[in-house]
Amino acid sequence: MESGASNSRTHAVLKDSSWFSQFRNGSNPWMARYAYGLMFLVSNMLAWAVRDYGRGASREIEKLKGCASGDCWGADGALRVSMGCFAFYIVMFLSTIGTKKLNERRDSWHSGWWSVKITVFIVLTIIPFLFPSTFIEIYGEVAHFGAGVFLLIQLISIISFIRWLNDCFQSEKYAERCHIHVMLIATTSYVVCIMGIILMYIWYAPEPSCLQNIFFISWTLVLLQLMTSVSLHPKVNAGFLTPGLMGLYIVFICWCAIRSEPGGQSCNRKAEASNKTDWLTIISFVVAVLAMVIATFSTGIDSQCFQLKKEDTQAEDDIPYGYGFFHFVFATGAMYFAMLLIGWNTHHTIKRWTIDVGWTSVWVRIVNEWLAVCVYLWMLVAPIVLKWQQMDEPV
Repeated sequence: MESGASNSRTHAVLKDSSWFSQFRNGSNPWMARYAYGLMFLVSNMLAWAVRDYGRGASREIEKLKGCASGDCWGADGALRVSMGCFAFYIVMFLSTIGTKKLNERRDSWHSGWWSVKITVFIVLTIIPFLFPSTFIEIYGEVAHFGAGVFLLIQLISIISFIRWLNDCFQSEKYAERCHIHVMLIATTSYVVCIMGIILMYIWYAPEPSCLQNIFFISWTLVLLQLMTSVSLHPKVNAGFLTPGLMGLYIVFICWCAIRSEPGGQSCNRKAEASNKTDWLTIISFVVAVLAMVIATFSTGIDSQCFQLKKEDTQAEDDIPYGYGFFHFVFATGAMYFAMLLIGWNTHHTIKRWTIDVGWTSVWVRIVNEWLAVCVYLWMLVAPIVLKWQQMDEPV
């Protein structure tokens, strides 16, 4: 009875109170996720400020124990801020993992106690500046793997969403009504893909000697054709929509990879044109940071794509998303934004107002593109392969 009364009070607060009251009382997990996203954005901007403008404040910062040698700005400073952000979300991950119901204490901790959590966030952001540079370098190496985990989680989430969208359109409820919409979206996707590939040839492969860029762009075109052929195979029959949307994704990744090439390359006219910091460079940087925060935010609430057993029905007192998974994604996202700011290289000097620039960044993007295609193709053929295995098993 006591549990039921507590649950009733929780729903009464959610129903009758304003969103601010729900946030203040720690009774609205949907509002809480925006607060965590804002804290993550603050860490991103702080890491950028330390990287680009930390030298001006280095005299005061160097008074800290770990900054005696002036290693608290630049790439090292960005890693220190990232470590603090990572530590905060790991603490939240360990303290909320396994939460199932809205009336649990861990739910209250996730959705409330903001004065305590903000204090912890600030303290954990400061503590890494007390560590020696050797410890930060070790974290930088570990962050490479954490960032890779984040990219893999994001990749699976995007592919799962694309397949869910396709299944929704093909369902009996929407099949006839959305047939024209599906064809229009798929056609538009392929047109944009082809236009993107043509523009990349013009911008990033202006000469026959640009063999690497020609290979990246041409291979992306081959992968688009491969995904379409497999999707349209009679035994798969996944339609045009999913390969079209996946084509947009891999063309975008290929474009990001080539844009990450350092300036001074004759095959990258866009990089040459953006050698000077101007308003377009600043806008591109801000958009990139916001896009990364939004991607982390949206991936964090998509824990269902990693559940082996899908539950179609949800009780009223079930949590709306996996709290532990949410914080784990943000923890790996903290490592990911550090890699973007330092170009995936702890010893790489990166220009102001730039993000994800360097040859390491290029190859990380390219490998991510190839991995995306492999995961997508496996999702298409896995049911057929598993079915064949079941048929071959002796009865």
